[in-house]
Amino acid sequence: MGLRRGIYKTPAQLRGMVEPGLITARMLDAVREIVAPGVTTLELDAAASRVVKQHGAESNFQLVRGYRHTVCTSVNQQVVHGIPGDRVLQAGDIVSIDAGAQFKGWNGDSAITVVLPDPAQPQLVAAREELSRVTEGSLWAGIAALAHAKHIGEIGDAVQGHVEAAGHGYGILRDYVGHGIGRKMHESPSVFNYRTADLGPAVRPGLVLAIEPMIVGGSEETFVEDDDWTVSTVDGTDGSHWEHSVAVHDGGIWVLTAHDGGAAGLAPYGITPTPIP
Repeated sequence: MGLRRGIYKTPAQLRGMVEPGLITARMLDAVREIVAPGVTTLELDAAASRVVKQHGAESNFQLVRGYRHTVCTSVNQQVVHGIPGDRVLQAGDIVSIDAGAQFKGWNGDSAITVVLPDPAQPQLVAAREELSRVTEGSLWAGIAALAHAKHIGEIGDAVQGHVEAAGHGYGILRDYVGHGIGRKMHESPSVFNYRTADLGPAVRPGLVLAIEPMIVGGSEETFVEDDDWTVSTVDGTDGSHWEHSVAVHDGGIWVLTAHDGGAAGLAPYGITPTPIP
C-alpha cells in the first residue's frame, strides 16, 4: 500500500505549523496568568484574544460556524466546549481552557486544566487536582506512545492504560476524541483516547495530531447544554481536558504547542523531542 499523502505533511508544511503552535501556547500562558477566583470566563477569553491579535493570528475557534469566542472555558462538571461569559470563577473550581490559533493558513490546538485553590475545601481541591494530574499524565503517555508507535491506535491504548493504572475509576469520554490538524483545526484521522479494535493509520513522518484526553470523575455519559455547545457530565462529576498538537518528522517528534517541544513531559519516558528541521 502506498503512502496516504492526505494525512501526511511535507517537511515545509511541518515548519509552517511551528509558529501557530507557539502562539497557541502563549494564549494559554496569558490565561494561566490571570485565572483566579473572582475572574470571569469572559476575561480569560479576552486575555487569549489579545495574544492572538498581537501576533497577527486569528482564533481558529472563531472560524467554526456559530462560535464567536477565542477560547472555550469549561468549569467543574463541564468537560469541553464551554462558552466564555459572565460566570465568575469560585475558589476550588476546576477550569479547562481550550485554545487554538491560525497563522498563515496553519493551525495549533491545545488545552490545559487549572484547579483554583481553596483552603476551606482541601478535600475537594485535592480530588480535582488528582483528576487533572491523571488527565495530563494520560496526555503525555499518549504522546510518548506516538514517539514509537506503528499505528495511531497505540495512542488510545496508552491513554486508557494510564487512566486505568491510576485506579480511580475515572471515565474517558467516547463521543469526543482527538484529531489530525493542519490547514484546518480538525482534520482526519480521529485520535481515540481508548482502545479500539482498529489500529488506524500508520505513524509516519508528516503526521500531525491533536491528542486530547477528556477524563471525568465518574461516568463518561455526557449531554450538550441548552447553549448547544457546552458538554457536561450527566452524573455531575468533574471533568478535565488536556491537549497538545504533536508533529512526527524524520528526526522524531515535536510538541508544537509546548515551548520546550515537550521535553519536560517526555523526560520521564526517556524520550527527547527533536525540533523540526
